[in-house]
Amino acid sequence: MNELRFRQVHLDFHTSPLIPGIGEDFDLDAFVARLKAGHVDSVTCFSRCHHGYIYHDTRFPNRHPHLKVNLLAEQIRACHQADIRVPIYVTVGWDHLAATEHPEWIEIDENGTQVGRKPLGAGWGWYNMDFASPYLDYCIAQTQEVCDLFGDEVDGFFFDIIFQRGVHSVWGLERFRQLGWDPADPVRQREMQDLLTVECTDRLAGAVRAKNKNCTIFFNGGHVGPTFRRMIGNNSHLEIESLPSGGWGYMHFPMTSRYARTLGKDFLGMTGKFSESWGHFNSYKNRAALEYECFSMLAAGGKCSVGDQLHPRGVLDRATYELIGSVYAQVEAKESWCRGATPVTEIAVLNAEEFDKSGERMDPRNLGAARMLIEGRHQFDFVDTQADLSGYRLVILPDCIPDHAGLKAKLAQFLASGGRVIASHRSLHVLPEPPAEVVGDLPHSPDFLRADSRLHQDAETDFVMYERGLEVRPLPGAEVMATISYPYFSRTWDHFISHAHSPVEKNTDVPGVIRQGNVVYFAHPIFTTYAKHSMSFHRDVVLAALKELLRDPVLRVDGPTSLQATVTQQGSNQIVHLLHYIPERRALNFDVVEDALPVLGLTVELRGEWSRAKLVPEGRDLEVTQINGYCRVHVDRLVGHQMIEFEG
Repeated sequence: MNELRFRQVHLDFHTSPLIPGIGEDFDLDAFVARLKAGHVDSVTCFSRCHHGYIYHDTRFPNRHPHLKVNLLAEQIRACHQADIRVPIYVTVGWDHLAATEHPEWIEIDENGTQVGRKPLGAGWGWYNMDFASPYLDYCIAQTQEVCDLFGDEVDGFFFDIIFQRGVHSVWGLERFRQLGWDPADPVRQREMQDLLTVECTDRLAGAVRAKNKNCTIFFNGGHVGPTFRRMIGNNSHLEIESLPSGGWGYMHFPMTSRYARTLGKDFLGMTGKFSESWGHFNSYKNRAALEYECFSMLAAGGKCSVGDQLHPRGVLDRATYELIGSVYAQVEAKESWCRGATPVTEIAVLNAEEFDKSGERMDPRNLGAARMLIEGRHQFDFVDTQADLSGYRLVILPDCIPDHAGLKAKLAQFLASGGRVIASHRSLHVLPEPPAEVVGDLPHSPDFLRADSRLHQDAETDFVMYERGLEVRPLPGAEVMATISYPYFSRTWDHFISHAHSPVEKNTDVPGVIRQGNVVYFAHPIFTTYAKHSMSFHRDVVLAALKELLRDPVLRVDGPTSLQATVTQQGSNQIVHLLHYIPERRALNFDVVEDALPVLGLTVELRGEWSRAKLVPEGRDLEVTQINGYCRVHVDRLVGHQMIEFEG
């Protein structure tokens, strides 16, 4: 199976039957020339789109009615001659034509309502197709035809919209009956959604592998979280769809990639060239934003993919490929230090999504932990309960990791071998030997935390804790690192002061932070608190606790908290990636990046003995100083993204 390419384009082509002349201006040489100008080495092209139409010769009746050329066949032929891969796109979960011709194939929810767009809806939306229905048979047959038509020229498949919502069609209800499940039980409903999704990937992957053993396969549901593990074996690699301005936000990729890369598959990040989201024609992202998004993919140990949409007449947009090319030329220059590189990490954060069935992509517990660690420039992964913890030095249990026998046993072994743990709030229950016992909820919210000098430089100040914590009683051998101060009262209809909560009335000896050996416990949901309220104190006390437990982190970099830093291993060398781009809320509902802001005079310290360090790809050597187990170098000026190669 071919290695993933670094500079990919995901070329959408969802094209209405109301538009004439589909592909009539397509020119093989011009198509490839524009891709080459964009430094593109892989382009995902369409077999069937969300409208339900096919863009190549086919035995099925849904060839686009105005298609003027055997488009996919021509795209494959032209690109292969230029050594450009062409994975093939097939829609699964959304198909407007199939929904129109077979409305019985649309998902039905527990209220008997079709799931997806409304019949008169003019905005964005598609009908969700039912994987329990015969519709999936059609998807498989069409996929097998693609395999037969293109044979060994099939580089890969990208199957899209792989999830289920409504599971109460006649076929879905029959599956409930067969399994003896109650279709009114919300837990069983979620299990049926997962079951049908996994079965879909099993059947489609099996159909492809019966025809082609070597092509890549990916099943896209818009997010790679812990539920994805159930179908990981059907994917040759992972593609993390994450358009920051399109609903995912700038924290989605750094969080999701740190989980996805633990699943044992090569991966790429997928953003878009659009200023906002998919399908926005003549919409162009700021170059600095596209740099930040692509370089973040490299820094995480992945490859790059940029989404575009082909004009109905089959012509690639010049301005788009000038934009992509301006960034991909830089990616191409950096590839030599990214190929085969793997992340260097020492902290594992338990992925809270595993215990939250809401389907949200941005769990606040994860978000708070990720922001703290990124701003502290720590090297970390998100992991689930199936992960091997032995390769990490410290584990974080954010806020509400429930009691779990398998995880508790792993943590006991981890701690016995010298590992460290930071836990917070209701994650106390999963610790094998908790440092405290729960009395109940704290009587007030908000209340206040007074940290000692180990956790904060201002040990005489009370800091507000916006989210309610637990009242706990330390067990023998535990030491208190912070105490809780109480307000006069909690705000109610007849107890209030000023505009918000009341101030401190008294200090107490009720513990807010406890340490016992290699375990530090926070009584408040500190990670959720930081995600919601972003007060630097909440981050700083966690980073201080982490420093108490992990005094020699793999990397130390001075600079503003907006400066990001990661480490990868390539052979015997390590590569430090420095990133400095600042998303700003310039639009009402999403952040943008417009400028790469310089940082001057950075000191970078990488743990270990290194004989040489140089800026790459420039090749400029840096003066190396070995001090206290670290190799120290100085970077005069950082603009955007810089890699430093440390040689052993």
